[in-house]
Amino acid sequence: MNTPIKLTQFSHGGGCGCKIAPNLLQDMLASLPVQPLYPNLMVGTESSDDAAVYRLNDSQAIVVTTDFFMPIVDDPIDFGRIAATNALSDIYAMGASPILALAMVGMPMDKLPLKVVQGILEGGASVCATAGIPIAGGHSIDAPEPIYGLVVVGVAHPDHIKRNVGAREGDVLILGKPLGIGVLSAAMKKGALDSEGYRQMVETATQLNAVGEVLGKRDDVHALTDVTGFALLGHLLEICRGSGLAAELRFADVPVLPAAATLAQAGFATGAAARNWASYGNEVTLPAGMPEWQQKLLCDPQTSGGLLAACAPQSAHEVLQLFRNAGFQQAAIIGTMQADSPSVRVI
Repeated sequence: MNTPIKLTQFSHGGGCGCKIAPNLLQDMLASLPVQPLYPNLMVGTESSDDAAVYRLNDSQAIVVTTDFFMPIVDDPIDFGRIAATNALSDIYAMGASPILALAMVGMPMDKLPLKVVQGILEGGASVCATAGIPIAGGHSIDAPEPIYGLVVVGVAHPDHIKRNVGAREGDVLILGKPLGIGVLSAAMKKGALDSEGYRQMVETATQLNAVGEVLGKRDDVHALTDVTGFALLGHLLEICRGSGLAAELRFADVPVLPAAATLAQAGFATGAAARNWASYGNEVTLPAGMPEWQQKLLCDPQTSGGLLAACAPQSAHEVLQLFRNAGFQQAAIIGTMQADSPSVRVI
């Protein structure tokens, strides 16, 4: 869609870089009263997991998530597509299948032409159509900044739910998508992102993580999450804490978008990367002399990033092939889980 309106000019942040820093989020949740025991609530707030899960019966569990943010790109259709893909990812990260979505819309209606808002909704609807689900309703408000996202409802067998806990010593870590979306968005805001870099960003951020449905049915996949606003290090640390283990991460094996690698070395980074490091850097050991741009990539907020799986070592190459068969050609084995206190060591 060609439009003179630049959506990013109306927002103070964009994409998953809008997320509240992980340490502040923990402080916020700590003030909530302890929930009464709900026997059928399989997953709640206890482990910072990707979605809530409620057991309906012995063969069905309902999985529910919500995700929304401000524009990461200026094109309305691309913004809608990215936001919808990102919201659906939380369902796939639980090993579930989405069944319907509700739209969450906040727009400065006195500043945006109606066709721009229609383009955002069109983009989100197109992704849901690809996922095979309807947008069955939603809620909208007049807001000072553009906000769009989805509530998504999914289903799974209770035995197939995957969590960001349960990894085992010796498990192999597999990352489904390359890093660098935050770097590319930072470059775009400064007018330094070329058409190829933009293509890489949108293509990656709109690739549905539907392979999670397949991974959910595998007993050898012990933990699963998606890499979003807290970056690779932050979401890996959630697996470590939930599993009572440490992780060893090989930077040389971590896939990075080609355009992002170049721009990161040129100094482009998001403010959220610095906030992420300030939140959890004390739990991470970096190799001596590691360039700052590499550290910032590991803290780079990913909008609609890839799945991160911890699987049995004997199954690692088979699981990796599942990713690649599903279209994730840059998926890679990036590390292992080890017996130690929760932390990440980068080598």
